[in-house]
Amino acid sequence: MKQTDPSLHHLDLNFLQKTLPEGPGVYSFLDATDRVIYVGKAKNLRKRVRSYFIPKPDPSTKTARMMKRAHGLNFILTSTEQEAFILESSLIKKFMPRYNIILRDDKQYPCLRLDIKEPYPRLAVVRRIERDGALYFGPFSSANAMRRTRRIIDRVFKLRKCRTRRLRQRGRPCLNFQMDRCLAPCSHEIPVREYGEVVRQVRLFLEGRNLELIQGLKRDMEGAAAALDFEKAALIRDQINALQRTVERQHVVSHRLEDQDVIGLARNGDLHQVALLFVRKGYLTGTRGFLFRDPSALPSEVMEAFLKQYYARQALIPRTILISEPTDEADSIGKWLSEQTGGRVVIHWPRRGEKRRLTDMAVANAENLLRSHKEASVEDTLAQVQSLLGLKRIPRRIEGLDISNLHGDMAVGTVVSFVDGEPHPQGYRNYRIRRSSGIDDYGMMAEMVERRLKKGGLPDLFLVDGGKGHLSAVSRVIDRHTSSVSVSGASGSENSFEPPEVISIAKADESRREKGEKIYIPGRKNPLVLKADHPVLLLMMRIRDESHRRAVTYHRGLRKRNFTRSDLDSIPGIGKIKKHQLLLHFRGIDAIYNAELEELKQAPGISSGLAERIFSFFHGEAAT
Repeated sequence: MKQTDPSLHHLDLNFLQKTLPEGPGVYSFLDATDRVIYVGKAKNLRKRVRSYFIPKPDPSTKTARMMKRAHGLNFILTSTEQEAFILESSLIKKFMPRYNIILRDDKQYPCLRLDIKEPYPRLAVVRRIERDGALYFGPFSSANAMRRTRRIIDRVFKLRKCRTRRLRQRGRPCLNFQMDRCLAPCSHEIPVREYGEVVRQVRLFLEGRNLELIQGLKRDMEGAAAALDFEKAALIRDQINALQRTVERQHVVSHRLEDQDVIGLARNGDLHQVALLFVRKGYLTGTRGFLFRDPSALPSEVMEAFLKQYYARQALIPRTILISEPTDEADSIGKWLSEQTGGRVVIHWPRRGEKRRLTDMAVANAENLLRSHKEASVEDTLAQVQSLLGLKRIPRRIEGLDISNLHGDMAVGTVVSFVDGEPHPQGYRNYRIRRSSGIDDYGMMAEMVERRLKKGGLPDLFLVDGGKGHLSAVSRVIDRHTSSVSVSGASGSENSFEPPEVISIAKADESRREKGEKIYIPGRKNPLVLKADHPVLLLMMRIRDESHRRAVTYHRGLRKRNFTRSDLDSIPGIGKIKKHQLLLHFRGIDAIYNAELEELKQAPGISSGLAERIFSFFHGEAAT
């Protein structure tokens, strides 16, 4: 692969026509700050990029809006189109571009692993599939579905249950043997062939070949009865009854005994709902739903993005994928997946017959999910904030607090305001930290809060970016302020002060193997840890991120102004133009400092009087 310098590629069509190759690759549009805003894959880079410059009839489309923000282009040439698919998926995951449709569900769903190379294999639950010669079954749509399947296997079959991959000999069998749920090869001499027959039956069950399995068990039962081994015949009969009950509960959706994924798409406003049905050996074994929010995305774009991003993460890919919406990339994606799996994968948009019935079923599932999906309203979310955090009132106005500094220098603080869950820019405030010096985050935060409290018009809740120490520092300031107001209130100057409540939010500490954001609440020893998609956590993170963004932006601006300022700005009569002329003539502030008076007078645009002021300023004496 060959990557070009993104700074060389400005969005000039003639220049791009001459520069872009015609081979496969990945391209990235950049905004004015060189941030990636869109990543795409192309079979022909020149032709694909050129299509973006064709005038769009609707200027409100996502592509048109993206091109208004685009200021540069970067591309990576790949050897094959399949290589471009892999690279595109990797770059989207890395940059999370604004104008790409992003599949944010990156969970690894459980599978069952059966290593048939071992003489006495066990059934293990895994979330990562490896190319190790073992058999993998799944993925299961949920951990509960996987556990139900495993319970049936444990009850009907008698594979070993020990957790070690390789069999270890024991002096006596475990409780599972006593409960007649394990053959206990660890302590009994079980022929490999006998144990292998059980493994074969488990494999048939997990592959969905239940009718074939039941027919085989019936033959075994009849053979045992003919040999007058009625105890064995009774055990097999119980296995058959348990399996038949399982088969009755399974939903046959296809008479084709093949593995298929069926993808249905429904839309309502700016919400796109994908429903994925897992069909294994003709049985519907599970479903999963994915919700996207994109008001301007076309159904074909959503379907294409889902196919590329979802299957890039999966190791168990069926040979047939049915889709409810056509996409131009279906054949290319199918070839890419075929290369990934080592077998032919077909992506098909059916228009009639049984396969069309399956996609219609998937669409109906998507529509049902969309109808049942009720996004938490602002009122519901704020009510949850009050309940979970134990607040006295619903926090309709929340202010996020953050500080920013560089090793204690040029410390600043910012306040961002959210009203009813939405940003309220009129309430944003910036503070230069004055009293605190050095690396003292707690002191800086306390100073900012003290100054904010004196301004009045306080919020219902302060959200501090930090841990327990930051929370304590802010709480002490609020308590002191409340006490002083109470004293003044006693004299009749104020009698209705409601201090804002305060919490803090901190990122997970990876060194401690923490996984979730932590919310600290006064009076509570341990932080509150919510699920990653909890609406309360999402709102708190949104406010925290906004306060952090503003603090960093304000601090960078101050540093930039400070770096571009020089001692010349303090000399009367030196403006922007004369400063530029001096620096250009002497090539630096040090040369101006060391210059003699006559040299200063000879500088372009500098009068004798101004030269004397410059010389006097640097040398502390009157020029003579």
